[in-house]
Amino acid sequence: MQELKKTWKPSPTAILNPRLDINFKAIFTQDTEGSKIALKSFLSATLGRKVTEVQLDPNEPPAETQSDMQMSFDVNVTFEDGEKASIEMQGREQDYDYAARSEVEAARLLNNAAKKGCEWNVEKVYQISVLNFHYKRGDKSEMSWYIMKDANDCELSSRLNVIYIDLLTIKALVGTPVEKLTPLQKWGMYFSYADDEKKADYIGKIANSERGIMEATTIIKRMSEEDAAFFREFSRDKAMRDYNAGMSAAAKKGLEQGMQQGLKQGMKQGLKQGMQQGLRQKAVEAATNLLKMNILSPEQIAQAAGLTLEEVLELQKEIGAGATA
Repeated sequence: MQELKKTWKPSPTAILNPRLDINFKAIFTQDTEGSKIALKSFLSATLGRKVTEVQLDPNEPPAETQSDMQMSFDVNVTFEDGEKASIEMQGREQDYDYAARSEVEAARLLNNAAKKGCEWNVEKVYQISVLNFHYKRGDKSEMSWYIMKDANDCELSSRLNVIYIDLLTIKALVGTPVEKLTPLQKWGMYFSYADDEKKADYIGKIANSERGIMEATTIIKRMSEEDAAFFREFSRDKAMRDYNAGMSAAAKKGLEQGMQQGLKQGMKQGLKQGMQQGLRQKAVEAATNLLKMNILSPEQIAQAAGLTLEEVLELQKEIGAGATA
């Protein structure tokens, strides 16, 4: 009886997930003409202009195991006119200030570009993030483009650009006739559904309409032939899930400990307040009885009961008012 070989591939036609940063980067960083065509096509669709030449800048290679979690998965490029861009995929929403992160990354690009000369004639830089979540929950724009402006909407220099592409908004257009999709929408559909075997025909039509997406499809299909690629995808996804689950568990534990501590402190404070109120009530009762006996002065009663003279005099008025009534 032939022993079945273990495979990490879900099905014979399964495709790697392009929303996983390791696969996203691999599509655009292959040392092939097809990878360059895909990269230029995506940048053209994003920037709204024809990108004819682009050069990959040195960066860490795609990770191969889950131990490479700290490696960079952004794609750094320089255009023929000297402009620079950093492209990355964010498949999951993280619990940190993504806007601040983007500004820092864009500032890093601009700073690196400025070091090339002693003048301030620095080319534009673009921090491009493909987000599989809404950056702003109320904003469902397909793409948001941020530059520095003043309160009167006057641009500063447009050197620093932060661009967000919202996959959740674009993927909602699934089923739209291919000829009615913009180049950016086509790329968004590809990233969203390339690994969905039920959408294979639709994605195939999109790929046939856009050379760059066709090349990306060829690349990721070739990558998907290797069973180890699915193991790496599974391992990295598992590591990320474990990390997120650990962070969530830590936050939950911290919340529970905080609630328990707060409850203990509340009970302690409540007991203390209850005792104080009880003692005060006893003091008021004792002072009231002494006032009715009329054998001590208000000053002596205040000292004996542990009340202020003003409190004893107020009790004296209440007793007198009650007797008159």
